[in-house]
Amino acid sequence: RFQIQRGKTDPTSYKSLGDCFRTIFQREGLLGFYKGILPPVLAETPKRAVKFFTFEQYKKLLGYASLPPGLAFAVAGLGSGLTEAVVVNPFEVVKVTLQTNQNAFTEQPSSFVQAQQIIKTGGLGSQGLNKGLTATLGRHGVFNMVYFGFYFNVKNILPVNKDPNLEFLRKFGIGLVSGTIASIINIPFDVAKSRIQGPQTVPGEIKYRTCFKTMATVYKEEG
Repeated sequence: RFQIQRGKTDPTSYKSLGDCFRTIFQREGLLGFYKGILPPVLAETPKRAVKFFTFEQYKKLLGYASLPPGLAFAVAGLGSGLTEAVVVNPFEVVKVTLQTNQNAFTEQPSSFVQAQQIIKTGGLGSQGLNKGLTATLGRHGVFNMVYFGFYFNVKNILPVNKDPNLEFLRKFGIGLVSGTIASIINIPFDVAKSRIQGPQTVPGEIKYRTCFKTMATVYKEEG
């Protein structure tokens, strides 16, 4: 919800995370927090399979390129993220459409009906079920590139601990930092994706069309 706001003048603007939670609960009820839950649940298994399988395949291919290990991990992560994005983007379009609908949960169409409506009005291409694909490519590509590149490089630098509890904390800490840094770097792509896939400023007019143009518009208007 924060990502589709268009500044403080937006009538749906939330003052804080707590205000957002309260407003959604008051307007849409407890189930309002679970809008769009089915698409990511359905996408999770193929998403994880594609991410890790393709990462390993790209890593093997890059082994023939004589790249430094750190760079090879980052490039393999980028490739896995781009591949993953193609798989998950249709699910993301349906999810964002459902989550930005401010009607009560019981008044919403189901995920399958929403997908049918999107296909009926926009088709399967860039105006329909694959809307915002370039932004999704950026989001997943950048995230995986930073995550895998940072994780495996730092993991190889920090010594393995013989104590299993400390070793768990070592890996957990590296993963936590890796995910945090990757999220901070890729969030502009995520905002662009939400703007493109979510409701436009004026119904019938497409303001947010492409990834980098959307980023430029958000930067110009909102900083």
